[in-house]
Amino acid sequence: MHQALWLLLETLGSLLATACVLRAYLNWLGLGVRDPLGQFVIAVTDWIVRPLRGVLPATRKNMRSVDWASLLASLLLAVVLAVLYVLLFGGGRAPAFGAVVLLAVFWLAKWSLWLLTALVLLLAVLSWVNPHAPIAPTIDALTRPFLSPIRRFVPLIGGVDLSPLVLILLAQLALTVLQSAMPTFFAAVS
Repeated sequence: MHQALWLLLETLGSLLATACVLRAYLNWLGLGVRDPLGQFVIAVTDWIVRPLRGVLPATRKNMRSVDWASLLASLLLAVVLAVLYVLLFGGGRAPAFGAVVLLAVFWLAKWSLWLLTALVLLLAVLSWVNPHAPIAPTIDALTRPFLSPIRRFVPLIGGVDLSPLVLILLAQLALTVLQSAMPTFFAAVS
């Protein structure tokens, strides 16, 4: 029963926290409300981000807006999820605050890497299936900062851009390193 409950909680919590990260990234790029993806993300996350806006307003840095409220919302969602995880599977003991925050940060990093992977896969599929889809410019804008440095080193091969494949491999490598480092950090915290 605990596994089924955790599956539901983890799915909902990770999707909401990732949507908050995506909202902050969309705002950083200046794409907040101008496209359907931004409107969807705002509609899904507004219930938690809007109250935090009074506490943490966005700050401007080099013509870009850092959306601290969305980032804090993602962290809060991850912390709540980490507390629930420890309560469900921790043997009934109270969770240590440092371990919970560390677990939440690890999860946010993992979810952000999965978000990047999904965006790159979506970009690759759209480029082959329907490059003129209404969402294509947004996905391109979201992935361009990550793909541009790779495109400088990876040439087109037969007219095919392999930079998305390289980025996905790098993201998977980062996920593997993150997953292997997690037990080491928890041993140090506890």
